[in-house]
Amino acid sequence: MSDAFTVLWTHDTCRALRKAGRVGERPPVAFSGAHSSLPAWTGARAGDEVYALHVNRREVFVVSQMRVVDMERRDCCGTAPTTWEDPAYPGHGDWSMLGASGCGAEAVHVDATPVRFDVTIPGELLARLTWRNRRGQTRGLKYVVDGRLENSVSLQGFYRLTLEAADELAEVVGSPAP
Repeated sequence: MSDAFTVLWTHDTCRALRKAGRVGERPPVAFSGAHSSLPAWTGARAGDEVYALHVNRREVFVVSQMRVVDMERRDCCGTAPTTWEDPAYPGHGDWSMLGASGCGAEAVHVDATPVRFDVTIPGELLARLTWRNRRGQTRGLKYVVDGRLENSVSLQGFYRLTLEAADELAEVVGSPAP
């Protein structure tokens, strides 16, 4: 059975996506990293769903829903760097804003929905969303006040959703749950 996760894309990432004209396009890759500059997609496997979220003016948006294809370097990634000055993933330069130059970046190939910034998670759902850790403990989203997110700190990272929350996010996006 596959799992579902959330990852928060920052204002800088989303601004870069808009500036590069990537809105409406499907990202073929995202990036995971061991350093705090990138979320570590630990626990994700092929077939898992990942919801890329963005917070703007206290509203939470689903920017893209991605199904993990694999987490290996492929020919599409381009030549591996030989020096620290070389780009890490020259084959994915169009999507480098997703973290290609991050410390210890690793490519995560995905089958994704188009990037968009108009799919809002309803406020009543924000209050119900839950995540679970590897030990099975669950937690909700902190700082939800009157259906709006006052602080995004509890979204920062890569977190496994509960089955119920994954089903509800899939409904928001309009696609089947994993």
